[in-house]
Amino acid sequence: MEQTSSREVYANPWMSVREDGVRRDDGSTGIYGVIDKPDYALVIPLDGDHVHLVEQFRYPLGLRRWEFPQGTAPDRADLEPGELAARELREETGLRAESMVDLGVLDVAPGMSSQRGRVFLATGLTEGAHEREHEEQDMRTAWFSRAEFEKMIAAGEVTDAQSIAAYGLLVLRERRGA
Repeated sequence: MEQTSSREVYANPWMSVREDGVRRDDGSTGIYGVIDKPDYALVIPLDGDHVHLVEQFRYPLGLRRWEFPQGTAPDRADLEPGELAARELREETGLRAESMVDLGVLDVAPGMSSQRGRVFLATGLTEGAHEREHEEQDMRTAWFSRAEFEKMIAAGEVTDAQSIAAYGLLVLRERRGA
């Protein structure tokens, strides 16, 4: 598929939306609406058999949701993924990690968004003060056993696709014995 045109439809400091004209392999034409957002980092804070989650109100859903700490840095889009992960962990939970292991990459919604995320496993954790952004003022955090976390997924209490997929990357890594 070949891009034939592109125009920005909307933009704010966190995202932009563009409409691209395309030519398919058979010569037919069409359009794609694309949401561009900076890449994000997601962190799985793991201490023994417990994971640390954050809960916050997700405006588009109108619901409070539990998920792993994660985020972007629109003002620092060139930040290295490991640095972004450490920043998000500290900002949202106050935790600092002795070790951050890269578990892999996730695509948020590749049919409509260019955003990708890097997943990290954080261990050797020490607690400190969180440094939340203004939009995160309602955020809560808690430790859950892995069994509790898996029950929360099965019960629909954790529905964040990135958190569930990230946990899958962790389980696969553990099965490989890495």
